[in-house]
Amino acid sequence: MQLQAVDQVESIRAEDFKANYYHPKKPLVIKGLSRQWPAYTRWNWDYFKEVVGDVRVGVYNNIKSDAYTPINTADDYMKFGDYIDMVRKGPAEWRIFLFNIFEHAPKITSDFSWPEELMTGFVKRYPMLFVGGQGSVTHMHFDIDLSHILHTQFAGRKRVLLFPFEEQHKLYRKPWEVLSFVNFEKYFDSHHNKLDLETYPALQLARGYEVILEHGDTLFMPAGYWHHMEYLDSGFAMSLRAMQSSVSGKLKGAWYLFGMRSIDTLMKRTAPNWWFTMKKDRTFRAAEKALETAAQ
Repeated sequence: MQLQAVDQVESIRAEDFKANYYHPKKPLVIKGLSRQWPAYTRWNWDYFKEVVGDVRVGVYNNIKSDAYTPINTADDYMKFGDYIDMVRKGPAEWRIFLFNIFEHAPKITSDFSWPEELMTGFVKRYPMLFVGGQGSVTHMHFDIDLSHILHTQFAGRKRVLLFPFEEQHKLYRKPWEVLSFVNFEKYFDSHHNKLDLETYPALQLARGYEVILEHGDTLFMPAGYWHHMEYLDSGFAMSLRAMQSSVSGKLKGAWYLFGMRSIDTLMKRTAPNWWFTMKKDRTFRAAEKALETAAQ
Protein backbone atom coordinates (compact mmCIF):
# COMPACT_ATOMS: atom_id res chain seq x y z
CA MET A 1 0.00 0.00 0.00
CA GLN A 2 1.11 3.52 -0.72
CA LEU A 3 -0.06 5.69 2.17
CA GLN A 4 0.22 9.36 3.03
CA ALA A 5 -0.82 11.37 6.06
CA VAL A 6 -4.22 13.05 6.14
CA ASP A 7 -3.95 16.86 6.09
CA GLN A 8 -4.68 18.44 9.49
CA VAL A 9 -5.76 21.99 10.32
CA GLU A 10 -6.92 23.75 13.48
CA SER A 11 -9.71 25.49 11.55
CA ILE A 12 -10.54 26.22 7.93
CA ARG A 13 -12.57 28.77 6.02
CA ALA A 14 -15.63 27.34 4.29
CA GLU A 15 -14.46 28.40 0.83
CA ASP A 16 -11.05 26.74 1.36
CA PHE A 17 -12.67 23.56 2.65
CA LYS A 18 -14.97 23.32 -0.36
CA ALA A 19 -12.25 24.12 -2.91
CA ASN A 20 -9.50 21.93 -1.48
CA TYR A 21 -11.31 19.02 0.20
CA TYR A 22 -15.07 18.79 -0.37
CA HIS A 23 -15.14 19.09 -4.16
CA PRO A 24 -11.87 17.18 -4.82
CA LYS A 25 -13.06 14.50 -2.34
CA LYS A 26 -9.93 14.61 -0.23
CA PRO A 27 -9.99 13.71 3.51
CA LEU A 28 -9.12 16.28 6.18
CA VAL A 29 -8.82 16.42 9.98
CA ILE A 30 -10.17 19.62 11.56
CA LYS A 31 -8.80 19.63 15.09
CA GLY A 32 -10.71 22.61 16.45
CA LEU A 33 -14.17 22.11 14.99
CA SER A 34 -15.66 20.48 18.10
CA ARG A 35 -13.90 22.55 20.77
CA GLN A 36 -16.75 25.06 21.05
CA TRP A 37 -19.34 22.32 21.49
CA PRO A 38 -20.50 21.46 25.03
CA ALA A 39 -19.97 17.82 23.99
CA TYR A 40 -16.21 18.42 23.89
CA THR A 41 -16.03 18.50 27.69
CA ARG A 42 -19.39 16.98 28.69
CA TRP A 43 -19.39 13.70 26.79
CA ASN A 44 -17.73 10.91 28.74
CA TRP A 45 -18.53 7.37 29.88
CA ASP A 46 -20.32 8.47 33.06
CA TYR A 47 -22.50 10.95 31.18
CA PHE A 48 -23.65 8.38 28.62
CA LYS A 49 -24.21 5.75 31.29
CA GLU A 50 -26.46 8.20 33.12
CA VAL A 51 -28.56 9.23 30.11
CA VAL A 52 -28.82 5.96 28.12
CA GLY A 53 -27.33 3.25 30.34
CA ASP A 54 -30.50 1.14 30.29
CA VAL A 55 -30.85 1.10 26.50
CA ARG A 56 -30.33 -2.31 24.89
CA VAL A 57 -27.82 -2.15 22.02
CA GLY A 58 -26.37 -4.52 19.44
CA VAL A 59 -22.65 -5.27 19.77
CA TYR A 60 -20.24 -6.57 17.14
CA ASN A 61 -17.07 -8.66 17.36
CA ASN A 62 -13.93 -8.56 15.18
CA ILE A 63 -14.83 -11.56 13.01
CA LYS A 64 -15.12 -10.69 9.33
CA SER A 65 -18.33 -11.55 7.50
CA ASP A 66 -18.65 -14.70 5.42
CA ALA A 67 -20.94 -16.08 2.70
CA TYR A 68 -23.92 -16.23 5.06
CA THR A 69 -23.59 -12.92 6.90
CA PRO A 70 -26.17 -10.21 6.14
CA ILE A 71 -24.89 -6.65 6.38
CA ASN A 72 -25.03 -5.01 9.84
CA THR A 73 -26.19 -8.08 11.81
CA ALA A 74 -25.31 -7.78 15.53
CA ASP A 75 -23.38 -10.60 17.21
CA ASP A 76 -24.93 -10.02 20.64
CA TYR A 77 -27.05 -7.57 22.65
CA MET A 78 -26.60 -5.94 26.06
CA LYS A 79 -27.48 -2.82 28.02
CA PHE A 80 -25.33 0.14 27.02
CA GLY A 81 -24.36 0.71 30.67
CA ASP A 82 -23.08 -2.87 30.96
CA TYR A 83 -21.14 -2.42 27.74
CA ILE A 84 -19.53 0.76 29.11
CA ASP A 85 -18.50 -1.08 32.28
CA MET A 86 -16.89 -3.78 30.16
CA VAL A 87 -14.83 -1.54 27.87
CA ARG A 88 -13.65 0.71 30.69
CA LYS A 89 -11.87 -2.21 32.32
CA GLY A 90 -9.41 -2.65 29.47
CA PRO A 91 -9.15 -4.46 26.13
CA ALA A 92 -12.55 -5.63 24.89
CA GLU A 93 -12.87 -6.46 21.21
CA TRP A 94 -16.53 -5.49 20.98
CA ARG A 95 -17.91 -2.39 19.31
CA ILE A 96 -21.20 -0.60 18.73
CA PHE A 97 -21.93 1.23 15.51
CA LEU A 98 -24.86 3.12 14.01
CA PHE A 99 -26.26 3.69 17.51
CA ASN A 100 -28.73 6.58 17.35
CA ILE A 101 -28.31 7.62 20.98
CA PHE A 102 -30.23 10.79 20.21
CA GLU A 103 -33.51 8.90 19.74
CA HIS A 104 -33.25 7.84 23.38
CA ALA A 105 -31.86 11.11 24.75
CA PRO A 106 -32.90 13.89 22.34
CA LYS A 107 -31.82 16.61 24.79
CA ILE A 108 -28.14 15.93 24.05
CA THR A 109 -28.51 17.10 20.46
CA SER A 110 -28.00 20.56 21.95
CA ASP A 111 -24.46 19.48 22.92
CA PHE A 112 -23.21 19.99 19.36
CA SER A 113 -24.02 22.09 16.29
CA TRP A 114 -24.29 21.17 12.63
CA PRO A 115 -21.40 22.75 10.66
CA GLU A 116 -23.56 23.87 7.76
CA GLU A 117 -21.01 26.47 6.77
CA LEU A 118 -18.89 23.56 5.48
CA MET A 119 -21.56 21.54 3.67
CA THR A 120 -25.29 21.15 3.29
CA GLY A 121 -27.55 18.12 3.11
CA PHE A 122 -27.07 16.87 6.68
CA VAL A 123 -29.35 13.99 7.66
CA LYS A 124 -30.35 15.49 10.98
CA ARG A 125 -32.52 12.59 12.11
CA TYR A 126 -29.51 10.30 12.17
CA PRO A 127 -26.42 11.52 14.00
CA MET A 128 -24.76 8.26 15.03
CA LEU A 129 -22.54 7.14 17.88
CA PHE A 130 -19.72 4.63 17.32
CA VAL A 131 -18.20 2.97 20.39
CA GLY A 132 -15.41 0.42 20.72
CA GLY A 133 -13.28 -1.30 23.31
CA GLN A 134 -9.50 -1.24 23.04
CA GLY A 135 -8.51 -3.64 20.27
CA SER A 136 -11.87 -3.66 18.48
CA VAL A 137 -11.88 -3.27 14.72
CA THR A 138 -14.21 -1.81 12.11
CA HIS A 139 -13.24 -3.78 9.01
CA MET A 140 -12.58 -2.12 5.67
CA HIS A 141 -15.78 -0.87 4.01
CA PHE A 142 -17.43 2.18 2.51
CA ASP A 143 -20.73 3.63 3.75
CA ILE A 144 -23.56 2.19 1.69
CA ASP A 145 -25.52 5.43 1.25
CA LEU A 146 -22.46 7.21 -0.19
CA SER A 147 -22.85 10.19 2.13
CA HIS A 148 -20.14 12.60 3.24
CA ILE A 149 -19.12 12.05 6.88
CA LEU A 150 -17.80 14.30 9.65
CA HIS A 151 -16.51 11.83 12.25
CA THR A 152 -15.56 13.38 15.61
CA GLN A 153 -13.58 11.42 18.19
CA PHE A 154 -14.54 12.16 21.81
CA ALA A 155 -12.63 9.60 23.89
CA GLY A 156 -9.62 7.40 23.27
CA ARG A 157 -7.48 7.15 20.15
CA LYS A 158 -8.43 5.48 16.89
CA ARG A 159 -6.27 4.59 13.89
CA VAL A 160 -7.99 5.12 10.55
CA LEU A 161 -6.96 3.80 7.13
CA LEU A 162 -8.66 5.49 4.14
CA PHE A 163 -8.87 4.92 0.38
CA PRO A 164 -10.80 6.69 -2.38
CA PHE A 165 -13.72 4.70 -3.80
CA GLU A 166 -11.84 4.26 -7.09
CA GLU A 167 -9.30 1.98 -5.40
CA GLN A 168 -12.02 -0.66 -4.95
CA HIS A 169 -10.52 -3.32 -7.22
CA LYS A 170 -7.07 -3.03 -5.62
CA LEU A 171 -8.81 -3.48 -2.25
CA TYR A 172 -10.61 -6.61 -3.47
CA ARG A 173 -14.13 -5.31 -3.06
CA LYS A 174 -16.84 -7.95 -2.84
CA PRO A 175 -19.31 -7.32 -5.69
CA TRP A 176 -22.81 -6.34 -4.52
CA GLU A 177 -21.34 -5.41 -1.12
CA VAL A 178 -19.51 -2.54 0.56
CA LEU A 179 -16.83 -4.82 2.04
CA SER A 180 -13.33 -6.02 1.13
CA PHE A 181 -12.20 -9.65 1.07
CA VAL A 182 -8.97 -8.51 2.77
CA ASN A 183 -8.41 -8.50 6.52
CA PHE A 184 -6.54 -5.26 7.31
CA GLU A 185 -6.44 -5.92 11.06
CA LYS A 186 -3.16 -4.69 12.60
CA TYR A 187 -1.92 -3.72 9.13
CA PHE A 188 0.47 -1.26 10.84
CA ASP A 189 2.03 -3.85 13.18
CA SER A 190 4.86 -5.84 11.57
CA HIS A 191 4.50 -8.63 14.16
CA HIS A 192 0.73 -9.09 14.20
CA ASN A 193 -0.68 -7.73 10.92
CA LYS A 194 -2.88 -10.06 8.88
CA LEU A 195 -2.32 -8.56 5.43
CA ASP A 196 -1.85 -11.42 2.98
CA LEU A 197 -0.02 -9.83 0.05
CA GLU A 198 0.57 -13.21 -1.56
CA THR A 199 -3.15 -13.80 -1.93
CA TYR A 200 -3.98 -10.12 -2.56
CA PRO A 201 -1.02 -8.71 -4.56
CA ALA A 202 -2.98 -5.74 -6.00
CA LEU A 203 -3.03 -4.26 -2.48
CA GLN A 204 0.51 -3.06 -3.08
CA LEU A 205 -0.84 -0.65 -5.71
CA ALA A 206 -3.55 0.88 -3.53
CA ARG A 207 -3.06 4.57 -2.74
CA GLY A 208 -4.61 5.88 0.46
CA TYR A 209 -4.27 7.79 3.71
CA GLU A 210 -3.87 7.07 7.39
CA VAL A 211 -4.33 9.07 10.58
CA ILE A 212 -4.68 8.62 14.33
CA LEU A 213 -7.68 10.49 15.72
CA GLU A 214 -7.56 11.90 19.25
CA HIS A 215 -10.07 13.67 21.50
CA GLY A 216 -11.83 16.43 19.59
CA ASP A 217 -10.46 15.59 16.14
CA THR A 218 -13.04 15.72 13.33
CA LEU A 219 -12.28 13.65 10.23
CA PHE A 220 -13.94 14.59 6.95
CA MET A 221 -14.49 11.38 4.96
CA PRO A 222 -15.72 12.17 1.44
CA ALA A 223 -18.58 10.17 -0.05
CA GLY A 224 -17.67 6.60 -0.96
CA TYR A 225 -14.34 6.56 0.87
CA TRP A 226 -13.17 3.17 2.09
CA HIS A 227 -12.24 3.15 5.78
CA HIS A 228 -10.80 0.68 8.28
CA MET A 229 -10.68 1.70 11.95
CA GLU A 230 -8.89 0.22 14.97
CA TYR A 231 -9.50 1.37 18.54
CA LEU A 232 -6.09 1.95 20.15
CA ASP A 233 -7.97 2.79 23.36
CA SER A 234 -11.56 2.25 24.42
CA GLY A 235 -13.45 5.23 23.07
CA PHE A 236 -16.37 6.67 21.16
CA ALA A 237 -17.05 9.00 18.25
CA MET A 238 -20.00 10.65 16.54
CA SER A 239 -20.69 10.76 12.80
CA LEU A 240 -22.69 13.51 11.13
CA ARG A 241 -23.82 12.48 7.65
CA ALA A 242 -24.52 14.75 4.68
CA MET A 243 -25.99 13.57 1.39
CA GLN A 244 -24.15 14.39 -1.80
CA SER A 245 -25.26 17.56 -3.55
CA SER A 246 -25.49 15.92 -6.99
CA VAL A 247 -28.58 14.02 -8.12
CA SER A 248 -26.41 11.21 -9.49
CA GLY A 249 -24.69 10.80 -6.11
CA LYS A 250 -28.03 10.62 -4.31
CA LEU A 251 -29.42 8.08 -6.79
CA LYS A 252 -26.36 5.86 -6.60
CA GLY A 253 -26.51 5.91 -2.80
CA ALA A 254 -30.22 5.00 -2.89
CA TRP A 255 -29.55 2.10 -5.27
CA TYR A 256 -26.80 0.73 -3.02
CA LEU A 257 -28.95 1.09 0.08
CA PHE A 258 -32.23 -0.32 -1.18
CA GLY A 259 -31.42 -2.25 -4.36
CA MET A 260 -27.94 -3.72 -4.09
CA ARG A 261 -28.23 -4.65 -0.42
CA SER A 262 -31.61 -6.33 -0.89
CA ILE A 263 -30.35 -8.45 -3.77
CA ASP A 264 -27.22 -9.45 -1.84
CA THR A 265 -29.22 -10.41 1.26
CA LEU A 266 -31.63 -12.49 -0.84
CA MET A 267 -28.81 -14.35 -2.60
CA LYS A 268 -27.01 -15.04 0.69
CA ARG A 269 -30.17 -16.69 1.96
CA THR A 270 -31.00 -18.71 -1.16
CA ALA A 271 -27.63 -19.65 -2.74
CA PRO A 272 -24.87 -18.55 -0.36
CA ASN A 273 -22.03 -20.75 -1.60
CA TRP A 274 -22.64 -20.13 -5.31
CA TRP A 275 -23.07 -16.40 -4.67
CA PHE A 276 -19.87 -16.21 -2.61
CA THR A 277 -17.82 -18.13 -5.20
CA MET A 278 -19.14 -16.02 -8.07
CA LYS A 279 -18.28 -12.79 -6.25
CA LYS A 280 -14.81 -14.03 -5.31
CA ASP A 281 -14.03 -15.01 -8.91
CA ARG A 282 -15.18 -11.64 -10.20
CA THR A 283 -13.16 -9.82 -7.52
CA PHE A 284 -9.90 -11.55 -8.37
CA ARG A 285 -10.39 -11.00 -12.12
CA ALA A 286 -10.83 -7.27 -11.49
CA ALA A 287 -7.70 -7.19 -9.29
CA GLU A 288 -5.67 -9.05 -11.92
CA LYS A 289 -6.78 -6.51 -14.51
CA ALA A 290 -5.61 -3.67 -12.23
CA LEU A 291 -2.21 -5.40 -11.91
CA GLU A 292 -1.94 -5.82 -15.68
CA THR A 293 -2.84 -2.18 -16.28
CA ALA A 294 -0.17 -1.03 -13.82
CA ALA A 295 2.46 -3.20 -15.51
CA GLN A 296 1.85 -1.68 -18.95
